[in-house]
Amino acid sequence: MALKVTLKPGERVIIGGAVITNGASTANLIIENTVPVLRQKDIISKEQADTPCKRIYLVIQLMYVDGANLSTHHNTYWSLVKDVLKAAPSTLPVIDRMNDLILGNKYYQALKVTKKLIEYEEEAIRHVRRST
Repeated sequence: MALKVTLKPGERVIIGGAVITNGASTANLIIENTVPVLRQKDIISKEQADTPCKRIYLVIQLMYVDGANLSTHHNTYWSLVKDVLKAAPSTLPVIDRMNDLILGNKYYQALKVTKKLIEYEEEAIRHVRRST
């Protein structure tokens, strides 16, 4: 089944590892085979990955779109997860769900769960700032 992606002017999308930026008008793309697709709202850059949980999101994003370097991305992921669990053991339930998805090669779904981990991290940071 084909996937229709409508891009707003200037919107970016990653399709099969290629970063595509739309021009000045709305564009409709029909993707007829199975390839990784990430819309701009789901893409994070290296510069934006400025917290441990955002770095986890970035590496899962790379797993999804850069299959050629999957083992490297997996090694980075497990290292980052270990560090987050050491600093915040309460993240274990969310990380367990992410791990199951990663091990099942369901990277897009893992990205969705990782957004919840980022929200948890942001709330923890806000709590610490209010306490000081």
